This record gives sequence, C-alpha cells and structure tokens, in this order.
Amino acid sequence: MSHAADDLDRWMRTAFVAMNTQLEELYFAQGDRANVEGVGDAIKTALADEGRALIRPLAAEGNTNEGFDSAFDVLGNLGLFLAALRRHELTNPVRESQSPFAEASALGLHIGASLGVAPRFATAHLATHNRAVDGVQKSFTSLADEFVFIDYNTMGILSYKRAADALMRVPPLGISNRSALMLLENARDALRDVAKTNDILFTKLDKDRFFYSVRPYYKPYRVGRQEYRGANAGDFSGINQIDLLLGLCRANDPTYSQLLIDKMLFMIPEDQTSLRACLIHVPLLDQFLDAAPSASGKAWFRLNCRAFLEVCEAHGFAAVQHHDRLFESFIVKMSDALDSKHHAQLTASGPPLPVLAKALERLRDLRAAAKSEDFETAHDKIAALKKAVGWE
Repeated sequence: MSHAADDLDRWMRTAFVAMNTQLEELYFAQGDRANVEGVGDAIKTALADEGRALIRPLAAEGNTNEGFDSAFDVLGNLGLFLAALRRHELTNPVRESQSPFAEASALGLHIGASLGVAPRFATAHLATHNRAVDGVQKSFTSLADEFVFIDYNTMGILSYKRAADALMRVPPLGISNRSALMLLENARDALRDVAKTNDILFTKLDKDRFFYSVRPYYKPYRVGRQEYRGANAGDFSGINQIDLLLGLCRANDPTYSQLLIDKMLFMIPEDQTSLRACLIHVPLLDQFLDAAPSASGKAWFRLNCRAFLEVCEAHGFAAVQHHDRLFESFIVKMSDALDSKHHAQLTASGPPLPVLAKALERLRDLRAAAKSEDFETAHDKIAALKKAVGWE
C-alpha cells in the first residue's frame, strides 16, 4: 500500500471509528433514536472533511496496480467512508442525482471497474477480507454489538464456505463414491456450525443497538451517478453454491437467477468464478432421484443418500433460523415501533420492507424444501428420497 493508503487506513481504524461512535451515542440517547438530523453536526463536518483530505491524494494516484488485496482494501475504506456519510445523512440518493463526494466516487469507480466488483463496500470488507490489527478488525464504531455482528457473521460465512467447498468436490467423484460420503458429512457438519454460530449471534446481539446503531450503515448510497444497494450478509458465493448443488434452488427459476445476477458484483472475483463453476453441475438431488429405482437397496445409496438428506436438513434449518430469528425479530418487529417517517428507506436492499420480506420468505422456503401452494420447492422430491432410504 502507498503512504496515502496507509494514512487513510490508519484514520479509518481510529478517528473515523471514534467519531461514528460519538454520533451513535448521541442518536441513541434521544427519544427518537432513528433521528439524525441536527444532531452532532460539528462531528459530522469533521468526519467528512478529514476523510476527504485523506482521499484526495489517493484519488490522484488512482489504482496503482499493487495487487487485488491492496486495491480491494482501499475500495473498502472508501466504501466504509461513504456508508458512514450516508448513515449520518450527509448524502442521500433520494435527494441527489450524483454523489457530492467526487474524489471518493472517482477512485471507487476506478478500482471497482478494474477489479470487476461493485464500487462500494461489500460484505467481504467487514468479513472475509477484514484484516485485524493488534486484535481489532475494521468497523464503523467501537460498540460491542457491532463486533458481535461482524464476528459471528464472519464465522457463519466461513462455515458456509467450508460446506460449499466440500459439495463442489462431490460431482467429479460421483454420488456413489465412498469419498463422497465423507464430503457430504463434512458439508453437514459445517452447516450445523452455521446454526451454532447463528444461535450465539441471536443470543448476544442487542436488538435495539443492532437496529439503531449497526444496521443503518448498510444503506444504499450513490457512487458517482449510480445508486448501489447496501451490503448484504449473503453477498458471497458459498450459500448459493449449496442451494444449487443440492438442488433446493434452481438456476432456471427466474426469481432465483435474478438474485444471482443482482449479487454477482457484490462478491469478490474468486467467488464470482466459484458461482459460475457450480452452475454446470447436475444437482445432487436429481442424481440421487435418478439412481433410486435401481440402487435404493444398495449400501452405498443408503449411506450417501442419507448423508445428502442430512445436508439438506442442516441447510434448511440454518435458513429458517436466520430468517425467523434475525430478520423477523431484529428488523421486522423492530420496524413496527419505528415512526412512519423513517420507513421510506428502512432496508439495505432498496425495496420496501414488505416486498423484501416476501422475497426472503420465498428463499427461506426453497432452502427448507417447505411445501408451498404458491411456487415449486423440492419438498416432494426430498420426501421421495426419504422414503427410499427409510427416513422416519
């Protein structure tokens, strides 16, 4: 990294965090905790001015070809800065046709285009590519609940990646291979770890602090003229690789394939490659169904198919758990008590909360293979396999 990049990174880990934390404490002490207008204006001005002063020399340098990690780290710092300005209403895509922060936008667009990613901060910047210094990783604030959210989200993502990696190794071996059993068990165990991590997250995370002091940093904002949706915890390939390889979700489902397209640029390039690679494989669900008539009485089928069903069960359990215990409890129910004037831009993804909720319910039911009258799920196919192996 250049000296200018080092200077920005140092500021992001110190003064930037301190100013955001000060502002959050001021907001949280109010009767209307969602109000940010006219609160801590001197701190907001200092935040914007100090950040812009550090970004100007970086914008003059451009992307100096110091490698992906360096460029992606700079992009993350730019993105976190713009996200904080959006959180504190120093910028808002509703009232602007382009970002008022030209230097950060210009450099973000340059780096984003050269790396093939969205020119804003993404989940990876606060999860899998969030380098800790002396035991502390990057964050917006120093609030304990933000670190609970970052830490356990990261652990969950890493477990999903373990499961996806194991499943990606099954197709070249074939579902009847003895080694496939080990891989399926590896995937099952990794997904059970996701559920354990989720449980800790839901227990430790304070609902008020998450809703009022953590979630607002994940809003949409403009980079240049374009508005980009907020970072989403699902912006990595692993969870979709699992969906597709298991056969619980289908790439030829227009709604699901649109989700894949929408998130592609919010993933790091290696994740984009992994997601494309898994699209060529016949889902394991289909392979086991095709084999069942002739192989259901064979030992390999009983063992491997049962392990496959356990993977599906673990994936569905984690999906239901995340939706019902995090999204419903920490966002939907909390929003019910929010003054209606704050509802317009409540979600990070852009659409109104009821629209987002319906889409996420559909995704939950697909992953859980729940029976649905409104759309096709894998429910009946999973039931057929359970019958074939005597699953009670």
